[in-house]
Amino acid sequence: MNSMQVPRIEKITLNVGAGKDQNRLEKGVTVLKMITGINPVKTITNQRIPTWGLRPGLPIGCKLTLRKAKAIEILKRLLTAKENLLRESQFDDAGNISFGIHEYIDIPGITYDPKIGVLGLQVCVTLEKPGYRVKKRKLNPKSIPRKHMVNRAEAMSFMQKEFGVKIGEKA
Repeated sequence: MNSMQVPRIEKITLNVGAGKDQNRLEKGVTVLKMITGINPVKTITNQRIPTWGLRPGLPIGCKLTLRKAKAIEILKRLLTAKENLLRESQFDDAGNISFGIHEYIDIPGITYDPKIGVLGLQVCVTLEKPGYRVKKRKLNPKSIPRKHMVNRAEAMSFMQKEFGVKIGEKA
């Protein structure tokens, strides 16, 4: 197989949504720091939605992006929390995988903290093939051809080969 056609992990994004509850937001920041050892960034709303009690400038969640070896190490632990089982619906047509972890204590190496309670997080994995830099470069950026994009089948086979993930209906 052509080495330029082999998918790889570009990044992993961990996300905790808190809404307008600032106490839950601080707990989310603590959980992400506990899992990765890195301080997450707070996400801030840009819109006013009066029915939800949101206004511009209000922090409503926190997120964290991991790349390279750190991303692979954390992904192995996160998949263990899901018992290495993902659903086909968690893969999209652009080579992204998204799944949730209901309780952070399911992740190996993380202990329960009574101050935090029960809190979950969302994990998004972005796959790419070598050569995606042409889309992101500053000078003369180009679009990626359809045949070079990571599709759902390639993403599923990559996760099965590299991480031993089983894909089924119930996850």
